[in-house]
Amino acid sequence: MQKQRLAKELAKITSFPPTGICLYYKDESTNVLEAKVEGPPNSSYSGGIFTLEINIPERYPFVPPLIKFMTKIYHPNIDDNGRICLDLLKMPPAGNWKPTIGIEGLLIAVRMLIECPNPDDPLMADIAEEYKNYIDEFKNKAKKYTLKYAIQ
Repeated sequence: MQKQRLAKELAKITSFPPTGICLYYKDESTNVLEAKVEGPPNSSYSGGIFTLEINIPERYPFVPPLIKFMTKIYHPNIDDNGRICLDLLKMPPAGNWKPTIGIEGLLIAVRMLIECPNPDDPLMADIAEEYKNYIDEFKNKAKKYTLKYAIQ
């Protein structure tokens, strides 16, 4: 079921990609995908292309995929190792994953998180404090990271 579901989801995303997102298999693997997510316009991440690695567990869709940023990003909800703090990526009761969300829904949520950080549930407490108290400084650092790491 996992392979059929994955093939169906990938075909849909390939045919009708969500705004600013593309997805494909990584290195002929059937359980590792790679996504490219455009930094949202009018944000500090605008113009950047962020690469994400998506590991599909054997029990998918009953267990959420593991999504990790491969491109460095300055963000309160994404740590230096690319881990993402997003409730949709966690199983209940700690999170809100449901099999109906799918990979497309997760990638849209990740892109929205890039645009609208959640400083009240951070992975990077210092960046969250900066976001809350010194927004201009945060935006400048996020823009510098984007220029350095996410623009080809």
